[in-house]
Amino acid sequence: MAEGSKIRVRLVTPEKVLVDDTADAVELPATSGYMEVLYGHAPLMAELGSGDVTFHGLDGTEVTRYNVSWGFVEVLPERVTILANDALIPSAIDVPRAKEQRERGEALWNQAGDSAEAYVEANRVIHEAEAKLASAASKG
Repeated sequence: MAEGSKIRVRLVTPEKVLVDDTADAVELPATSGYMEVLYGHAPLMAELGSGDVTFHGLDGTEVTRYNVSWGFVEVLPERVTILANDALIPSAIDVPRAKEQRERGEALWNQAGDSAEAYVEANRVIHEAEAKLASAASKG
């Protein structure tokens, strides 16, 4: 792929800039589902969900992944900026802690009663934990 057709990508957490480079494509979890961004994509803003951000062709590597939980993404034709609450490479995920998080979410679900907000929060906690566990299991 020619350098001119690469998209500029930035992945930022409150603590640091994790990625600031170019890539052939970026796959990311929006709250409405996964999307892929290529150079020339139409502009958009979206809420980031829990799951893996996958960079294709980043820094000479075939695939680079980070597990993210919540944030925002801004897509412009020549760049993607991902502002994530947190981001980890799959091998850095604490699996026992993610399992505890899933159990905590299941407990919240069981205690939600008639509160729609409590069910939404329980689903968010469970989904985030399951995304971490899936990412850690694949480690690629």
